[in-house]
Amino acid sequence: MFKAYMINHGKIKQQREKRSDLWLKHGVRAFVVLVCLIIIGVVGGCGEDDPVVHVDLTKRQKVLAPRRQEAITYAYLPQYSHTISYQRHRALLQYLRETTNLPLRQIFPDTFDEHIAMVERGEIDISFSNPFVYIQLAKAGATAFARIIEPGGEPYFQGQIICRTDNPTIQTISDCAGKRWIAVDPGSTGGYLFPLGLFFDNGIMVKDFREVDFAPGPGGKQEKVILAVHAGAYDIGTIRKGALDVISGKIDPSTIRVLAETKQYPGWVYAARKGLDPDVVTRIAAAMFALENSREDHASILRNAGMRGIIPAKDIDYESVRQLANKLGLE
Repeated sequence: MFKAYMINHGKIKQQREKRSDLWLKHGVRAFVVLVCLIIIGVVGGCGEDDPVVHVDLTKRQKVLAPRRQEAITYAYLPQYSHTISYQRHRALLQYLRETTNLPLRQIFPDTFDEHIAMVERGEIDISFSNPFVYIQLAKAGATAFARIIEPGGEPYFQGQIICRTDNPTIQTISDCAGKRWIAVDPGSTGGYLFPLGLFFDNGIMVKDFREVDFAPGPGGKQEKVILAVHAGAYDIGTIRKGALDVISGKIDPSTIRVLAETKQYPGWVYAARKGLDPDVVTRIAAAMFALENSREDHASILRNAGMRGIIPAKDIDYESVRQLANKLGLE
């Protein structure tokens, strides 16, 4: 048996060696054919009549990528969430781009303070803000050039004091003393400055409240005030008139009562940062003023943005806001 095994083993070994020799021969042949084809291709591609091209590596030309046109930045003071800010002004921005042929781009500061700082640093070219923020921007050289007509049809707006409808302890402004108050932001006009003036005129100072807080976090501050009052976390809240419409899909509007409204002040304002090209401002302003509420396509743009129209504005239009800020020691 051992001898038979050795004979078979030897035959298997011989067969393996034959196969290896065959693979080696075929591999060599294939390699030789490949090399020949490459040589034929190279030689065939270089005819005698083909000119010789000389490359001078000492001469070089710098190739520059095309520069993208610098965007003109547009920012809406973050009284609402970034999503709502975008949805409200998307169509308006598109209209302005098409009408002026300017590369406008909406950006989204997280807070009122950040919005102010970005204008001061030149990072926001066109600011859409409340009057109180504007008078601070004006100190940094920003210039008012347009203001809006509110949804009610006038170029003025108001603040509101709200509470829960079922709160029996608050029936008049005087009942607010000793209560917990949540406001939009220290820089908010309708959501803080105007109501603060109303409290002041009724003999109620900040120190007379049990607690005064501001809506936390970035953006969406008007909504947060309403929701905090609705949840019972605070007794009263202060918002701009019209903010309750934004929150109507989240809560039952009948659960919130408007306790009082402030006097009217000039509406939200468009301002150009210091140093912005006057031609850019002129083109944007002309496009804004051309919006007509009588045209359905324009009316849709204005309605989405929460306004009825846009009219010219000057810095002097906001003197009443400066006077209120001075009276309250906030200027």
